[in-house]
Amino acid sequence: MLYEFKLPVIVPQMSGATIECLYGARDDSLRLGSKLMDLSVDLSSAFAQECPPVSFYRLVLRETVYLRKIDVVPGQHCALGDRIALFSTDPSEPIDQETTRQVRCTIAGIIHHDGMWTGSHS
Repeated sequence: MLYEFKLPVIVPQMSGATIECLYGARDDSLRLGSKLMDLSVDLSSAFAQECPPVSFYRLVLRETVYLRKIDVVPGQHCALGDRIALFSTDPSEPIDQETTRQVRCTIAGIIHHDGMWTGSHS
């Protein structure tokens, strides 16, 4: 079966997110509990503040899958609903078919770390 990950609404006022870190590569076998990526959400366009309201989040898989296609790179901004990755339950399954559903994952708030794109590029 094919699963996809589309950028969901993490906080109500967001319009998109920036990819900070990727933890998997194409054709990797990812187990339950594997880190998929870190994201940042900038709400400065929604709220006027002296300090921009930026939050960081980690996506963790809740099922075992193969990462078949990843459509983003660190530093890339994605809009809500953009397809970010494609997964399968079989490593040799053709990926030119319709997806069955969203991949199961959980999202947790995290703090900024040195491996993130934000802060490491000008």
